[in-house]
Order: sequence, then C-alpha cells, then structure tokens
Amino acid sequence: MTDKTNPFEAMIQQAQEMAKAMNPALESFTPKGFENLWPTMPKDMMEMFFGNTLNKDGLDAKTRLLLTLAALTVLGAQADAQIRMTVRHLIEAGATKQEIVETIGQMSMFAGIPAMTRALELAQDVLADQEESDT
Repeated sequence: MTDKTNPFEAMIQQAQEMAKAMNPALESFTPKGFENLWPTMPKDMMEMFFGNTLNKDGLDAKTRLLLTLAALTVLGAQADAQIRMTVRHLIEAGATKQEIVETIGQMSMFAGIPAMTRALELAQDVLADQEESDT
C-alpha cells in the first residue's frame, strides 16, 4: 500500500487514496485542471477591480499584475496556479511577452535563480498555450 521508508510519501499516498475513495473522479484530478474552473477576467473588469477605475490617478491593471507576478516570483515561485493565472491576466491586460519575462528576470536578484527559473517555466507554458490558441 505505502512505502514505509519514506513517511512523507506514505502520507501523500494515503491522502490520495482517501480522496479517491470519497470521489473517484479525483483519481485523474490535477491542479492545472483546477485552474480551468476560473476563466481570465476581461481587461475592462480588471481595470474596474484592480486598475484606475476606482483610483483614477493610481496604477493601471497591467502594472498591478506585473507587480503581482514579481511578488509571486520573490516568494519562490511556489504558487504555480497563481503564476499561470497572473500571466494569463497580464496577456489579457495587454502586457507583452518581453514585459512578462523582464519582470520575472528582474526578480532573480531578490528571489534567486531557481525561483526565477521556475517562474519563467510557468510563464512560458502559458505563453506557449496562448500562441497555440492564437494560431
């Protein structure tokens, strides 16, 4: 049933088996699939909630999202779903691939190369998906 030599692996496997017992559909569940439940907000809505609609002299949605991406990178790029969602929202808000990559790259000084690399990998996945859907 479980590997007794690695208690962490045993705990993970036990949790997976419990989830499958409660809901067999969870056997094929992936965190990336969970992201599909939340669509990307339209740019107008982002501007209303996160941009300059409520604060006319404040930051626009794209700038706020670039800051969010920077913060997620500095935190170690451990929040895969949040990074992918932020990149999708950045594309919707009009950010270029260069702006996204540059924001992540700039954080290497604060977060380290491994975090920057992980964030870039996640962003590149989203950007590649976006390029495929555009063709």
